[in-house]
Amino acid sequence: MRDSFNEINITPLTDIFLVLLIIMMVIAPMLDQQGLNLAVPEVVNKEQISKDPKIMNIVVTEDNKIIYNGDAIEPADLEKFFNDNSKEYPDGLLIQADDDSEHGTIVKVMDSARNTGITSISLSRG
Repeated sequence: MRDSFNEINITPLTDIFLVLLIIMMVIAPMLDQQGLNLAVPEVVNKEQISKDPKIMNIVVTEDNKIIYNGDAIEPADLEKFFNDNSKEYPDGLLIQADDDSEHGTIVKVMDSARNTGITSISLSRG
């Protein structure tokens, strides 16, 4: 009568695991990916928070007109406008964009603001 197998030979399984381990050790350094650059908020005391924030509000309408305090601004004049008014609004810029406005108009406002030194830009649905 034949002897039956009473034990499982795990040597081939161990060989496969060692080969997979070596492959992972070789590939792992190549998977070094760049992470997201996040601006972490800093701790602010209550005394440092201004009671009256000075934020410039720009509205982009559904027909892509740029409005500030009821006056229309031409896209070509945005950088001059931001240069003239950015000192009065140290807390940054808020762009209120209509749902139907074009992305290009909003980007034009954001680029013009950044080119003039405004670093705090917020976007809101108007």
